[in-house]
Amino acid sequence: MSGHSKWANIKNKKEKTDAQKGKIFTKIGREIAIAVKEGGGADPANNSKLRDVIAKAKAANMPNDNISRSIKKASGDGNAVDYEEVVYEGYGPGNVAVIVNVLTDNRNRIAAEMRHIFSKSGGSMGASGSVAWMFDKKGLIVIERTALMDEDEVMMQALDAGAEDFIAQDDAFEIYTAPADFSAVRENLENLGFSFLSAEISQIPKNTTNITDPETIEKIERFLERMDDNDDVQEVFHNGVWEEKE
Repeated sequence: MSGHSKWANIKNKKEKTDAQKGKIFTKIGREIAIAVKEGGGADPANNSKLRDVIAKAKAANMPNDNISRSIKKASGDGNAVDYEEVVYEGYGPGNVAVIVNVLTDNRNRIAAEMRHIFSKSGGSMGASGSVAWMFDKKGLIVIERTALMDEDEVMMQALDAGAEDFIAQDDAFEIYTAPADFSAVRENLENLGFSFLSAEISQIPKNTTNITDPETIEKIERFLERMDDNDDVQEVFHNGVWEEKE
């Protein structure tokens, strides 16, 4: 592991969007629709992909009623919207490498919208694979660190559960897995009684770009806000690192 804390980016995103939970729940609802369609049906017991999305939903404090409604809607009478997964890559302001995961019902529309956001922000959208080589696809599980937790014990439990790596931060424990092992590790930790601040498949940058210019930082943050405001955008991963304003 590079030692870069992906959780810092996740935490900042969660803080900025706490007032927009409805939008977050709508995006997770789309992931549930994909999981039901592609993962093997509406029963979480028989659909590991759906179990993973439910864990992500719970980490985002999505109410159980919302989760149930999303599953029922996705497994309904065929009137549910048919979403397609698309990945866009490119460079944002400050030459920061960016990967955008999208779920859309209109590939042509979202392609135009992605090009517009990249260009308007001073970046450039690239071809498939243009920046993916700069990231490692990993499962990332984040557990809030409390004074009662023993770091060595949590680390051994994570590794025994099948984790590849463990990083202790001041306020959280970051647990990394191979993508294929993510579901099993997450379920093992759930069975041990852990709850998660975040649990998802992430793109972890192999190396980071340190941004110090305040104007560039502002441009990157506006770029990320534009991405987050797009209903089709599910996740944005980047390799930029900068000091957050107090």
